[in-house]
Amino acid sequence: MIKKSFLLFFTLIVILSFSITIPCLSNQTSGVQQVCASDFNAGTSSEIVMEASTLRVLSENNAHEKKYMASTTKILTALVVIENCDIEEEITVGANTIGVEGSSIYLEAGEKLSVKDLLYGLMLRSGNDCAETLAVHVSGSIENFAALMNETAAKIGATDSHFVNPHGLHDDEHYTTAYDLALISCYAIKNPVFKDIVSTQKTTIPFTTRNTKRCLINKNKMLKEFEGSTGIKTGYTKKAGRCLVSSCNRGGMELVSVVLNCGPMFERSKTILQKGFDDYKLYNLAESDNIIDFIPVEDSDALCGVYLKKDVVVPLTVAEKESIEIRFELPETVKHDTPKDTEIGFVKIYCQNNLIFTEKIYTIV
Repeated sequence: MIKKSFLLFFTLIVILSFSITIPCLSNQTSGVQQVCASDFNAGTSSEIVMEASTLRVLSENNAHEKKYMASTTKILTALVVIENCDIEEEITVGANTIGVEGSSIYLEAGEKLSVKDLLYGLMLRSGNDCAETLAVHVSGSIENFAALMNETAAKIGATDSHFVNPHGLHDDEHYTTAYDLALISCYAIKNPVFKDIVSTQKTTIPFTTRNTKRCLINKNKMLKEFEGSTGIKTGYTKKAGRCLVSSCNRGGMELVSVVLNCGPMFERSKTILQKGFDDYKLYNLAESDNIIDFIPVEDSDALCGVYLKKDVVVPLTVAEKESIEIRFELPETVKHDTPKDTEIGFVKIYCQNNLIFTEKIYTIV
């Protein structure tokens, strides 16, 4: 009798233990382990913060691990569309790109919308039907569009990624890394059309087959909740977990953060972005247009001036600022027929003997 009572007591303790821990988890049925903000599990998530102009990594964890990325895929989709067609062009929605599973703006066959309207549906409401409609419009098929996505990613430098669709619905061969996704995003936000769309909190687009309008409200809470936020995209599938790519501009410094498979994606993004702004400031280390040196011209007494086309502005901590070394790498001579604006060398910024930034140097004739 005593043994049975003890067994019952022990069983109740176990049950109570589980009932205490369960509230700290969200969406357990999804197959993805989600965690509370205070229990962030670095081992199962990937994250990075990158400064957009220099692509300097300010912080990272597991940033080069291949991960599924869900609808953050649409960052590259939107970029490829913007770069490859007229956004004011009107599209007639086909029957083969409606009814796509997952997020949708419920396109109907025969609707006529502009590319720009569909981009808003893609980025604000994560419309998978918008993704397929745009992909087919640009490339004729999903497969051809995916090839263009991979080509664009490689051009940007995202070499550890592979795309097979424009929306991010799960496929084992559809993956990226936090680092690659940050590179793609830093590139994308330089495009004013892209940036305008992803920073929009609310807009309306036509619903032409019903003679009404759709009201699109951005799913990205960062735009309302975090000072300086300018985008970019949320994402979720059971296998990818919760994913978020954010951009934020304060005082002229723009940071991009990526969190993949992170339950508290908004909370974590705010934390790592805030730390980036707290720890780093932009420093102008060399100004553009000024002649920075002269190089002898071969077989001549003449000198060729060299200059920077861009200011060398680098994010640094206060401690790093004290240990910066600027090195100019230039040839000993230049040929007499070297044209103006020829790439002739580099200015390289070292911090504690680590190369953190490089900028090209050009000739003045």
